Amino acid sequence: MQSEPETVCNVAISFDRCKITSVTCSCGNKDIFYCAHVVALSLYRIRKPDQVKLHLPISETLFQMNRDQLQKFVQYLITVHHTEVLPTAQKLADEILSQNSEINQVHGAPDPTAGASIDDENCWHLDEEQVQEQVKLFLSQGGYHGSGKQLNLLFAKVREMLKMRDSNGARMLTLITEQFMADPRLSLWRQQGTTMTDKYRQLWDELGALWMCIVLNPHCKLEQKSSWLKQLKKWNNVDVCPWEDGNHGNELPNLTNALPQGANANQENLGQCKSLEYQHLPAHKFLEEGESYLTLAVEVALIGLGQQRIMPDGLYAQEKVCRNEEQLISKLQEIELDDTLVKIFRKQAVFLLEGGPYSGLGEVIHRESVPMHTFAKYLFTCLLPHDAELAYKTALRAMRLLVLESTAPSGDLSRPHHIASVVPNRYPRWFTLSHIESQQCELASTMLTAAKGDVRRLETVLESIQKNIHSSSHIFKLAQDAFKIATLMDSLPDITLLKVSLELGLQ
Repeated sequence: MQSEPETVCNVAISFDRCKITSVTCSCGNKDIFYCAHVVALSLYRIRKPDQVKLHLPISETLFQMNRDQLQKFVQYLITVHHTEVLPTAQKLADEILSQNSEINQVHGAPDPTAGASIDDENCWHLDEEQVQEQVKLFLSQGGYHGSGKQLNLLFAKVREMLKMRDSNGARMLTLITEQFMADPRLSLWRQQGTTMTDKYRQLWDELGALWMCIVLNPHCKLEQKSSWLKQLKKWNNVDVCPWEDGNHGNELPNLTNALPQGANANQENLGQCKSLEYQHLPAHKFLEEGESYLTLAVEVALIGLGQQRIMPDGLYAQEKVCRNEEQLISKLQEIELDDTLVKIFRKQAVFLLEGGPYSGLGEVIHRESVPMHTFAKYLFTCLLPHDAELAYKTALRAMRLLVLESTAPSGDLSRPHHIASVVPNRYPRWFTLSHIESQQCELASTMLTAAKGDVRRLETVLESIQKNIHSSSHIFKLAQDAFKIATLMDSLPDITLLKVSLELGLQ
């Protein structure tokens, strides 16, 4: 193919403490990212620093000139660029010769080549206007022509900036959010009472996740966090701002949007990451001996998964609860457990079992608390080879599904004059209930399989199933599972498991 004719571009790049603070290029290309010519010059400067002559600040050079040299310098400068600078030169000359002019009230003169003071704020060059234009364009395309992909690339850029502690990350996300808030479809959907598309919701989710990264950043000043909080509250008060649980309570559940589709799609991508190897990197500043960034990351993930949290109201938010949990567990499954990590699993399992209201595996939980079946199944399989007692204790505690249980009467029944008021048995709208019940069934089946040959444990698991599982189809499935496990071809039938199968079948 015939290549394009070679063009020469004039490029200027300003640096400040190893950051590119401004760029100009005669090519005229407008984009969020630097043009190829700016990148080329930057690479040239990095790779061949000796080829780029380093000058003293211009103010230092001028200081070394005598009066005649200064006059010659100025006149030559005006002559070379007379059409561009002559009006400015004449204006400045008039001001300098005027005793009362503003320019004469200031000592010295600015020097763009001297760089900023060491204490001054400095950040990478960002063309704010272009960010706004690009986001506006991508949103106007409504998810078509790869616009969703382009927006995700912008989000990835913000993540990269945050990773590099570049203050532009928050600036860029602010510009993106403002364009999202100005999207005319928000008011249209609200007027019509219709839901936003799943793709669009996912973009809003990513927006929210990035703002969490920003406001939780430990390296930010308190004043910055205060200003972000003020801005977030301002956006939140706008009528068209979407709610996480749905569009102001008037959205109808779209039950065709089944959870497994989302979960399979994520595979409540990840499959491509399986080749990653996780290693222990020492964290010298932390107190505990033997801790690494990996152990800390695993521990934080286990703490997060075990937190007691109330099930949100909306369909999409309920699906997101399951999806986020399954994504995090999938990440954890990529890590090979060594002795150090097993200790963390045991420690966290004990903490969660003994924990108070913060723990989803504590003795007492709220009736509408998000169930721990999926997390407990993962904990069970990880702990079983190392501490079977703790593994079963954790899994059995997690089997409960309080939202399906009838409410106990309140009041002191020992005193006749106290009338017991029975709270009506209100079933909250759990759109993901069938998925949750199937996860509960999976947890029970996993315990039955592991308990084969252990009479005491099998009886305990059976009691738990009879107490906590309310769906007849799931009880029947567990009866079938127990029968299959009991009659495997390579061994004699397990009589206790056959009894479990019979009891569940009869139930």
